[in-house]
Amino acid sequence: MRSRTTGINRNVWLLFGCQAMMNSVSGGQVIMASLIGHTLAADKALNTLPLALQMISVMAGSIPAGIVFGRLGRRPGFWLGTALAACGSLTYAYGLWRGSFLIYCLGAIPGGMGYGIAQHLRFAAAEAAPAEARPRAIALVMAGGVLAAMIGPEIVKRTHALIPAHVFLATYFSFLALPLIAAGLLIFVRLPPLPMRTSRPVPLREIVARPTFITAVVAGMVAYDTMQLVMASTPLQMQMCGFGINSAADVIRAHSVAMFLPGFITGRLIQRFGTHQIICAGAALAVLCAVVNLSFAPLFGTFLVALMLLGLGWNFMFVGATALLATAHDAHERVRVQATNDFIVFGSVAASILTSGAIEATAGWQVLNLAVLPPVVIATGLVIWHWFARMRLATVVAE
Repeated sequence: MRSRTTGINRNVWLLFGCQAMMNSVSGGQVIMASLIGHTLAADKALNTLPLALQMISVMAGSIPAGIVFGRLGRRPGFWLGTALAACGSLTYAYGLWRGSFLIYCLGAIPGGMGYGIAQHLRFAAAEAAPAEARPRAIALVMAGGVLAAMIGPEIVKRTHALIPAHVFLATYFSFLALPLIAAGLLIFVRLPPLPMRTSRPVPLREIVARPTFITAVVAGMVAYDTMQLVMASTPLQMQMCGFGINSAADVIRAHSVAMFLPGFITGRLIQRFGTHQIICAGAALAVLCAVVNLSFAPLFGTFLVALMLLGLGWNFMFVGATALLATAHDAHERVRVQATNDFIVFGSVAASILTSGAIEATAGWQVLNLAVLPPVVIATGLVIWHWFARMRLATVVAE
Protein backbone atom coordinates (compact mmCIF):
# COMPACT_ATOMS: atom_id res chain seq x y z
CA MET A 1 0.00 0.00 0.00
CA ARG A 2 2.86 2.33 0.79
CA SER A 3 4.41 1.96 -2.68
CA ARG A 4 1.03 2.30 -4.34
CA THR A 5 0.34 5.54 -2.48
CA THR A 6 3.78 6.88 -3.28
CA GLY A 7 3.30 6.05 -6.96
CA ILE A 8 -0.07 7.80 -7.03
CA ASN A 9 1.38 10.93 -5.41
CA ARG A 10 4.26 11.00 -7.89
CA ASN A 11 1.93 10.70 -10.87
CA VAL A 12 -0.43 13.35 -9.55
CA TRP A 13 2.44 15.78 -9.03
CA LEU A 14 3.71 15.14 -12.56
CA LEU A 15 0.23 15.84 -13.89
CA PHE A 16 0.25 18.97 -11.71
CA GLY A 17 3.35 20.13 -13.61
CA CYS A 18 1.76 19.37 -16.97
CA GLN A 19 -1.32 21.35 -15.99
CA ALA A 20 0.86 24.28 -14.93
CA MET A 21 2.61 24.44 -18.30
CA MET A 22 -0.56 24.15 -20.38
CA ASN A 23 -2.47 26.63 -18.24
CA SER A 24 0.39 29.13 -18.49
CA VAL A 25 -0.24 29.37 -22.23
CA SER A 26 -3.98 29.78 -21.67
CA GLY A 27 -3.53 32.38 -18.92
CA GLY A 28 -1.25 34.48 -21.10
CA GLN A 29 -3.71 34.23 -23.97
CA VAL A 30 -6.49 35.62 -21.77
CA ILE A 31 -4.43 38.78 -21.19
CA MET A 32 -3.55 39.25 -24.85
CA ALA A 33 -6.54 37.99 -26.83
CA SER A 34 -9.10 40.79 -26.31
CA LEU A 35 -6.40 43.48 -26.59
CA ILE A 36 -5.06 42.05 -29.86
CA GLY A 37 -8.59 41.41 -31.09
CA HIS A 38 -9.53 45.02 -30.37
CA THR A 39 -6.49 46.17 -32.36
CA LEU A 40 -6.88 43.87 -35.37
CA ALA A 41 -10.67 43.55 -35.71
CA ALA A 42 -12.58 46.09 -37.80
CA ASP A 43 -15.70 45.45 -35.71
CA LYS A 44 -14.77 46.03 -32.05
CA ALA A 45 -17.66 43.84 -30.89
CA LEU A 46 -15.55 40.92 -32.16
CA ASN A 47 -12.64 41.60 -29.81
CA THR A 48 -13.34 38.42 -27.81
CA LEU A 49 -13.84 36.28 -30.95
CA PRO A 50 -10.36 34.67 -30.68
CA LEU A 51 -11.13 33.45 -27.15
CA ALA A 52 -14.58 32.28 -28.25
CA LEU A 53 -13.08 30.33 -31.16
CA GLN A 54 -10.55 28.83 -28.77
CA MET A 55 -13.36 27.51 -26.59
CA ILE A 56 -15.28 26.22 -29.62
CA SER A 57 -12.10 24.32 -30.49
CA VAL A 58 -11.86 23.04 -26.91
CA MET A 59 -15.39 21.73 -27.37
CA ALA A 60 -14.69 20.29 -30.82
CA GLY A 61 -11.48 18.65 -29.65
CA SER A 62 -13.10 16.79 -26.76
CA ILE A 63 -14.66 14.13 -28.98
CA PRO A 64 -11.53 13.10 -30.97
CA ALA A 65 -9.60 13.38 -27.69
CA GLY A 66 -11.97 10.82 -26.20
CA ILE A 67 -11.33 8.51 -29.15
CA VAL A 68 -7.53 8.82 -28.80
CA PHE A 69 -7.70 8.28 -25.05
CA GLY A 70 -9.99 5.28 -25.47
CA ARG A 71 -7.88 3.54 -28.12
CA LEU A 72 -4.28 4.57 -27.43
CA GLY A 73 -4.30 5.63 -23.79
CA ARG A 74 -3.81 8.82 -21.88
CA ARG A 75 -0.16 9.63 -22.67
CA PRO A 76 -0.43 9.62 -26.51
CA GLY A 77 -3.55 11.74 -26.22
CA PHE A 78 -1.83 14.30 -24.01
CA TRP A 79 1.19 14.40 -26.35
CA LEU A 80 -1.20 15.26 -29.17
CA GLY A 81 -2.48 18.11 -27.02
CA THR A 82 1.00 19.55 -26.43
CA ALA A 83 1.74 19.46 -30.17
CA LEU A 84 -1.50 21.28 -30.96
CA ALA A 85 -0.82 23.94 -28.31
CA ALA A 86 2.60 24.67 -29.86
CA CYS A 87 1.01 24.88 -33.31
CA GLY A 88 -1.54 27.36 -31.94
CA SER A 89 1.17 29.68 -30.58
CA LEU A 90 2.94 29.66 -33.96
CA THR A 91 -0.27 30.50 -35.81
CA TYR A 92 -1.11 33.31 -33.39
CA ALA A 93 2.39 34.71 -33.94
CA TYR A 94 2.06 34.56 -37.71
CA GLY A 95 -1.32 36.32 -37.65
CA LEU A 96 0.04 39.01 -35.39
CA TRP A 97 3.11 39.51 -37.59
CA ARG A 98 0.93 39.80 -40.70
CA GLY A 99 -1.61 42.04 -38.94
CA SER A 100 -4.36 39.64 -39.98
CA PHE A 101 -7.31 39.18 -37.64
CA LEU A 102 -8.41 36.15 -39.67
CA ILE A 103 -5.07 34.32 -39.34
CA TYR A 104 -4.87 35.27 -35.68
CA CYS A 105 -8.31 33.75 -35.11
CA LEU A 106 -7.24 30.56 -36.92
CA GLY A 107 -4.59 30.06 -34.24
CA ALA A 108 -7.42 29.45 -31.80
CA ILE A 109 -8.25 26.15 -33.52
CA PRO A 110 -5.10 24.12 -32.67
CA GLY A 111 -4.55 26.21 -29.54
CA GLY A 112 -8.05 25.46 -28.28
CA MET A 113 -7.87 21.77 -29.12
CA GLY A 114 -4.58 21.47 -27.24
CA TYR A 115 -6.06 23.23 -24.22
CA GLY A 116 -9.14 21.03 -24.42
CA ILE A 117 -7.09 17.85 -24.33
CA ALA A 118 -5.18 19.24 -21.33
CA GLN A 119 -8.49 19.54 -19.47
CA HIS A 120 -8.49 15.74 -19.20
CA LEU A 121 -5.45 15.88 -16.93
CA ARG A 122 -7.88 16.25 -14.02
CA PHE A 123 -9.65 13.05 -15.04
CA ALA A 124 -6.33 11.22 -15.35
CA ALA A 125 -5.52 12.29 -11.79
CA ALA A 126 -8.81 10.84 -10.55
CA GLU A 127 -7.98 7.55 -12.24
CA ALA A 128 -4.58 7.44 -10.53
CA ALA A 129 -6.03 7.87 -7.04
CA PRO A 130 -8.13 5.64 -4.76
CA ALA A 131 -11.86 6.42 -4.81
CA GLU A 132 -11.79 8.22 -1.47
CA ALA A 133 -8.90 10.47 -2.59
CA ARG A 134 -10.28 11.44 -6.01
CA PRO A 135 -11.54 14.92 -5.05
CA ARG A 136 -8.10 15.76 -3.63
CA ALA A 137 -6.30 14.41 -6.72
CA ILE A 138 -8.57 16.40 -9.06
CA ALA A 139 -8.13 19.58 -7.02
CA LEU A 140 -4.37 19.13 -6.73
CA VAL A 141 -3.81 18.77 -10.46
CA MET A 142 -6.01 21.78 -11.12
CA ALA A 143 -3.89 23.65 -8.58
CA GLY A 144 -1.15 23.53 -11.21
CA GLY A 145 -2.80 26.74 -12.34
CA VAL A 146 -1.10 28.45 -9.38
CA LEU A 147 2.26 28.10 -11.13
CA ALA A 148 0.58 29.08 -14.37
CA ALA A 149 -0.70 32.25 -12.70
CA MET A 150 2.91 33.19 -12.05
CA ILE A 151 4.45 31.97 -15.29
CA GLY A 152 1.95 33.08 -17.97
CA PRO A 153 1.41 36.72 -16.95
CA GLU A 154 5.10 37.15 -16.11
CA ILE A 155 6.11 35.99 -19.58
CA VAL A 156 3.61 38.48 -21.04
CA LYS A 157 4.99 41.33 -18.93
CA ARG A 158 8.64 40.58 -19.76
CA THR A 159 8.29 39.78 -23.47
CA HIS A 160 5.37 41.77 -24.92
CA ALA A 161 7.56 44.74 -25.94
CA LEU A 162 10.72 42.86 -27.01
CA ILE A 163 9.75 43.32 -30.67
CA PRO A 164 8.45 46.94 -30.70
CA ALA A 165 6.97 46.75 -34.19
CA HIS A 166 4.82 43.74 -33.20
CA VAL A 167 3.69 43.88 -29.57
CA PHE A 168 3.17 40.37 -28.08
CA LEU A 169 4.98 38.60 -30.96
CA ALA A 170 7.92 37.62 -28.74
CA THR A 171 5.44 36.36 -26.15
CA TYR A 172 4.01 33.78 -28.52
CA PHE A 173 7.51 32.58 -29.42
CA SER A 174 8.26 32.23 -25.71
CA PHE A 175 5.11 30.20 -25.16
CA LEU A 176 6.40 27.48 -27.50
CA ALA A 177 8.63 26.15 -24.70
CA LEU A 178 5.78 25.44 -22.29
CA PRO A 179 3.99 22.55 -24.07
CA LEU A 180 7.39 21.01 -24.81
CA ILE A 181 8.12 20.93 -21.08
CA ALA A 182 4.72 19.31 -20.48
CA ALA A 183 5.48 16.69 -23.13
CA GLY A 184 8.73 15.88 -21.33
CA LEU A 185 6.97 15.44 -17.97
CA LEU A 186 4.47 13.04 -19.53
CA ILE A 187 7.30 10.58 -20.25
CA PHE A 188 7.49 9.81 -16.52
CA VAL A 189 3.74 9.54 -15.82
CA ARG A 190 2.39 6.06 -15.06
CA LEU A 191 -1.38 5.64 -15.17
CA PRO A 192 -3.71 2.62 -14.79
CA PRO A 193 -4.38 0.61 -17.97
CA LEU A 194 -7.51 1.19 -19.99
CA PRO A 195 -10.60 -0.54 -18.57
CA MET A 196 -11.99 -3.55 -20.41
CA ARG A 197 -14.69 -2.71 -22.91
CA THR A 198 -18.13 -4.20 -22.33
CA SER A 199 -19.84 -6.11 -25.10
CA ARG A 200 -22.85 -3.79 -24.96
CA PRO A 201 -21.88 -0.25 -23.94
CA VAL A 202 -24.57 1.79 -22.24
CA PRO A 203 -26.17 4.15 -24.79
CA LEU A 204 -24.95 7.70 -24.38
CA ARG A 205 -28.49 9.02 -24.20
CA GLU A 206 -29.03 6.98 -21.02
CA ILE A 207 -25.85 8.33 -19.46
CA VAL A 208 -26.64 12.00 -20.18
CA ALA A 209 -30.16 11.53 -18.78
CA ARG A 210 -28.82 10.64 -15.34
CA PRO A 211 -29.65 13.36 -12.77
CA THR A 212 -26.08 13.31 -11.42
CA PHE A 213 -24.63 13.84 -14.91
CA ILE A 214 -27.04 16.69 -15.64
CA THR A 215 -26.30 18.40 -12.33
CA ALA A 216 -22.53 18.08 -12.76
CA VAL A 217 -22.64 19.41 -16.32
CA VAL A 218 -24.84 22.39 -15.44
CA ALA A 219 -22.64 23.28 -12.45
CA GLY A 220 -19.52 23.03 -14.62
CA MET A 221 -21.11 25.10 -17.39
CA VAL A 222 -22.16 27.89 -15.08
CA ALA A 223 -18.81 27.88 -13.27
CA TYR A 224 -16.90 28.39 -16.53
CA ASP A 225 -19.49 30.59 -18.26
CA THR A 226 -19.74 33.17 -15.50
CA MET A 227 -15.98 33.22 -15.02
CA GLN A 228 -15.23 33.70 -18.72
CA LEU A 229 -18.04 36.21 -19.21
CA VAL A 230 -16.42 38.65 -16.80
CA MET A 231 -12.77 37.71 -17.17
CA ALA A 232 -12.65 37.88 -20.97
CA SER A 233 -13.65 41.56 -21.00
CA THR A 234 -11.75 42.68 -17.89
CA PRO A 235 -8.40 43.52 -19.63
CA LEU A 236 -10.20 45.66 -22.21
CA GLN A 237 -12.39 47.30 -19.56
CA MET A 238 -9.27 48.14 -17.54
CA GLN A 239 -7.64 49.64 -20.62
CA MET A 240 -10.73 51.79 -21.20
CA CYS A 241 -10.45 52.97 -17.58
CA GLY A 242 -6.85 54.07 -18.14
CA PHE A 243 -4.91 51.05 -16.88
CA GLY A 244 -1.98 49.60 -18.85
CA ILE A 245 -1.06 46.07 -19.91
CA ASN A 246 0.99 45.42 -16.77
CA SER A 247 -1.95 46.32 -14.52
CA ALA A 248 -4.24 44.00 -16.47
CA ALA A 249 -1.62 41.25 -16.23
CA ASP A 250 -1.43 41.72 -12.46
CA VAL A 251 -5.21 41.43 -12.10
CA ILE A 252 -5.38 38.34 -14.30
CA ARG A 253 -2.51 36.82 -12.33
CA ALA A 254 -4.32 37.42 -9.02
CA HIS A 255 -7.48 35.97 -10.59
CA SER A 256 -5.59 32.88 -11.73
CA VAL A 257 -4.06 32.40 -8.28
CA ALA A 258 -7.54 32.61 -6.76
CA MET A 259 -8.74 30.06 -9.33
CA PHE A 260 -6.11 27.46 -8.59
CA LEU A 261 -4.46 28.03 -5.20
CA PRO A 262 -7.50 26.69 -3.30
CA GLY A 263 -6.94 23.43 -5.18
CA PHE A 264 -4.56 22.41 -2.40
CA ILE A 265 -7.50 22.33 0.03
CA THR A 266 -10.70 22.17 -2.07
CA GLY A 267 -10.60 18.37 -2.17
CA ARG A 268 -10.40 18.21 1.62
CA LEU A 269 -13.22 20.75 1.91
CA ILE A 270 -15.37 18.54 -0.32
CA GLN A 271 -14.56 15.51 1.81
CA ARG A 272 -15.49 17.41 4.98
CA PHE A 273 -18.53 19.46 3.95
CA GLY A 274 -19.79 17.71 0.81
CA THR A 275 -19.71 18.29 -2.93
CA HIS A 276 -23.02 20.12 -3.18
CA GLN A 277 -22.21 22.50 -0.35
CA ILE A 278 -18.90 23.54 -1.95
CA ILE A 279 -20.58 24.12 -5.33
CA CYS A 280 -23.16 26.38 -3.66
CA ALA A 281 -20.41 28.30 -1.86
CA GLY A 282 -18.71 28.88 -5.22
CA ALA A 283 -21.97 30.17 -6.69
CA ALA A 284 -22.29 32.68 -3.84
CA LEU A 285 -18.76 33.96 -4.52
CA ALA A 286 -19.57 34.45 -8.22
CA VAL A 287 -22.56 36.60 -7.24
CA LEU A 288 -20.35 38.57 -4.86
CA CYS A 289 -17.94 39.31 -7.73
CA ALA A 290 -20.76 40.89 -9.72
CA VAL A 291 -21.85 42.89 -6.67
CA VAL A 292 -18.34 44.32 -6.23
CA ASN A 293 -18.09 45.32 -9.90
CA LEU A 294 -21.52 46.94 -9.80
CA SER A 295 -21.17 48.71 -6.46
CA PHE A 296 -17.72 50.28 -6.52
CA ALA A 297 -15.81 52.71 -8.72
CA PRO A 298 -13.62 51.16 -11.48
CA LEU A 299 -10.39 51.34 -9.49
CA PHE A 300 -7.52 48.87 -9.69
CA GLY A 301 -8.54 47.45 -6.31
CA THR A 302 -12.10 46.91 -7.51
CA PHE A 303 -11.00 44.86 -10.51
CA LEU A 304 -8.52 42.95 -8.32
CA VAL A 305 -10.99 41.99 -5.58
CA ALA A 306 -13.80 41.16 -8.02
CA LEU A 307 -11.62 38.92 -10.17
CA MET A 308 -10.21 37.13 -7.11
CA LEU A 309 -13.73 36.41 -5.86
CA LEU A 310 -14.63 35.19 -9.34
CA GLY A 311 -11.61 32.87 -9.43
CA LEU A 312 -12.33 31.38 -6.00
CA GLY A 313 -15.97 30.86 -6.94
CA TRP A 314 -14.93 29.10 -10.14
CA ASN A 315 -12.62 26.78 -8.21
CA PHE A 316 -15.31 25.66 -5.77
CA MET A 317 -17.93 25.20 -8.47
CA PHE A 318 -15.77 23.52 -11.11
CA VAL A 319 -13.81 21.18 -8.80
CA GLY A 320 -17.09 20.28 -7.15
CA ALA A 321 -18.72 19.64 -10.53
CA THR A 322 -15.81 17.43 -11.62
CA ALA A 323 -15.96 15.45 -8.37
CA LEU A 324 -19.71 15.03 -8.82
CA LEU A 325 -19.22 13.87 -12.41
CA ALA A 326 -16.89 11.10 -11.19
CA THR A 327 -19.89 9.55 -9.39
CA ALA A 328 -22.08 9.60 -12.51
CA HIS A 329 -20.44 6.74 -14.41
CA ASP A 330 -18.75 3.36 -14.13
CA ALA A 331 -15.07 2.80 -15.00
CA HIS A 332 -15.75 1.53 -18.53
CA GLU A 333 -17.91 4.58 -19.30
CA ARG A 334 -15.45 7.21 -18.08
CA VAL A 335 -13.87 8.35 -21.36
CA ARG A 336 -17.20 8.79 -23.14
CA VAL A 337 -18.74 10.59 -20.18
CA GLN A 338 -15.74 12.88 -19.68
CA ALA A 339 -15.55 13.78 -23.37
CA THR A 340 -19.29 14.46 -23.51
CA ASN A 341 -19.09 16.63 -20.39
CA ASP A 342 -16.29 18.77 -21.82
CA PHE A 343 -18.02 19.01 -25.20
CA ILE A 344 -21.09 20.52 -23.54
CA VAL A 345 -19.26 22.68 -21.00
CA PHE A 346 -16.76 24.26 -23.37
CA GLY A 347 -19.36 24.71 -26.08
CA SER A 348 -21.30 26.89 -23.66
CA VAL A 349 -18.09 28.69 -22.63
CA ALA A 350 -17.43 29.65 -26.26
CA ALA A 351 -20.87 31.24 -26.43
CA SER A 352 -20.31 33.12 -23.17
CA ILE A 353 -16.98 34.56 -24.32
CA LEU A 354 -18.38 35.75 -27.63
CA THR A 355 -21.37 37.17 -25.78
CA SER A 356 -19.00 38.94 -23.40
CA GLY A 357 -17.47 40.99 -26.20
CA ALA A 358 -20.84 41.85 -27.70
CA ILE A 359 -22.36 42.87 -24.34
CA GLU A 360 -19.31 44.94 -23.42
CA ALA A 361 -19.36 46.75 -26.76
CA THR A 362 -23.13 47.38 -26.93
CA ALA A 363 -24.62 47.36 -23.42
CA GLY A 364 -21.66 48.09 -21.19
CA TRP A 365 -19.82 46.74 -18.17
CA GLN A 366 -22.73 46.89 -15.71
CA VAL A 367 -25.08 44.85 -17.90
CA LEU A 368 -22.32 42.30 -18.43
CA ASN A 369 -22.02 41.79 -14.67
CA LEU A 370 -25.79 41.58 -14.22
CA ALA A 371 -25.82 38.78 -16.81
CA VAL A 372 -23.92 36.60 -14.32
CA LEU A 373 -26.84 36.37 -11.90
CA PRO A 374 -29.57 34.31 -13.70
CA PRO A 375 -27.44 31.25 -14.61
CA VAL A 376 -25.90 31.15 -11.13
CA VAL A 377 -29.36 31.12 -9.52
CA ILE A 378 -30.54 28.33 -11.86
CA ALA A 379 -27.45 26.19 -11.22
CA THR A 380 -27.70 26.67 -7.45
CA GLY A 381 -31.33 25.58 -7.49
CA LEU A 382 -30.50 22.43 -9.44
CA VAL A 383 -27.59 21.53 -7.14
CA ILE A 384 -29.76 21.99 -4.03
CA TRP A 385 -32.47 19.81 -5.59
CA HIS A 386 -29.94 17.07 -6.35
CA TRP A 387 -28.47 17.38 -2.86
CA PHE A 388 -31.83 16.76 -1.17
CA ALA A 389 -32.73 14.00 -3.66
CA ARG A 390 -29.56 12.14 -2.70
CA MET A 391 -30.31 12.56 1.00
CA ARG A 392 -33.83 11.18 0.50
CA LEU A 393 -32.41 8.22 -1.43
CA ALA A 394 -29.86 7.52 1.28
CA THR A 395 -32.63 7.57 3.88
CA VAL A 396 -34.73 5.09 1.88
CA VAL A 397 -31.76 2.75 1.42
CA ALA A 398 -30.92 2.93 5.13
CA GLU A 399 -34.47 1.93 6.03
